[in-house]
Amino acid sequence: MSSFELTEDQSHFRQVLRQFVADKIAPNAAGYDEREEYPWESFRACVDMELPALWVPSEYGGHGADAVTQAVSIEEVSRACASTAVTLLISKLGMLPVMNFASEETKRKYLPRVASGEAQASYCLSEPDAGSDVASMTTRAVRDGDDYVISGTKYWITNAGISDLYTVFAKTDPAAGHRGISCFLVEKDWGVKVPKLEHKLGLRASPTGEVVFDDVRVPAENLVGEEGRGFYIAMHTLDRSRPTIGAQAVGIAQGALDFAVGYLKRRQQFGRPLAEFQGLQFMVADMAMRVEAARGLVYRACATIDAGDPNGELSSLGAMAKCFASDVAMQVATDAVQLLGGYGYTRAFPAERFMRDAKITQIYEGTNQIQRIVIARSLLR
Repeated sequence: MSSFELTEDQSHFRQVLRQFVADKIAPNAAGYDEREEYPWESFRACVDMELPALWVPSEYGGHGADAVTQAVSIEEVSRACASTAVTLLISKLGMLPVMNFASEETKRKYLPRVASGEAQASYCLSEPDAGSDVASMTTRAVRDGDDYVISGTKYWITNAGISDLYTVFAKTDPAAGHRGISCFLVEKDWGVKVPKLEHKLGLRASPTGEVVFDDVRVPAENLVGEEGRGFYIAMHTLDRSRPTIGAQAVGIAQGALDFAVGYLKRRQQFGRPLAEFQGLQFMVADMAMRVEAARGLVYRACATIDAGDPNGELSSLGAMAKCFASDVAMQVATDAVQLLGGYGYTRAFPAERFMRDAKITQIYEGTNQIQRIVIARSLLR
């Protein structure tokens, strides 16, 4: 963990993936965003490249790639289309509880389906009145013979309606606060309803919506982990997922920076390229420094995951990586719009899409205010 230089294999993987993204993902990005349409063509291209299998262990049909390599993949896809990157991120988030806490039978039943791209997954934690305050959730799971009956509404659910599997957190003991939360894996066909999708500022090609469980019966074997361990499972999962949100943010920022640099070299004013104006050079230099710093922090957090978190610092490091990288993405993308001037404010160029997509990285998987609380508590406890 003393060095964060990519290995030769990781560097080669980045080069291959960058060409793949340029050929198969980038040409579709603006159209899917404009139509608010799920990026099926881009997702299927990712499946052909076996990207959904990266994080899944080899014994369950995946490649078992290390977390740094996973970050590289998300970063490169996000440089062109953050919505497509989310199709990869969300299934990992939804299935990490299964991979780390479910029975062997459940792992073998579901993980290969996700690795192959046959199935996608969503993570159902937030509710209309329970976002950052997870313990206030009202979704219930009541044991009934060999089943649990789940009732409640989850909100802000990524991939709602598209996913085949939903990892749901519900209270099995409402009087126990966060200690009464349990985790379940629910198949879409068991009665999951998606009555509403949101029209969003960014990530417009990634559906986000309301997911309703109206007395949905779930076999007891689909309890993930033990009863009452849901809150721990949720936090354990987010600690390992947040660095890849940081990777997504780095990719968005790098995409915005790359486009702005190219524009400054082409565009002329007062008889010379914009790239020759020192004030704009300083802006670009600051953007590049922030992106590189964010990338280093994200890779550090991912390397900590790969090392098994020997010093117990992953929660804080993951929060730092997600928080810093997403703040950088928003700042760099906004500066990219500024560097393009009036053109940056139009949909003729991708700068405005980078800015819209960057914003959500400061909000989902825990707002950056929550991340700062996590970091501060780690320092001050």
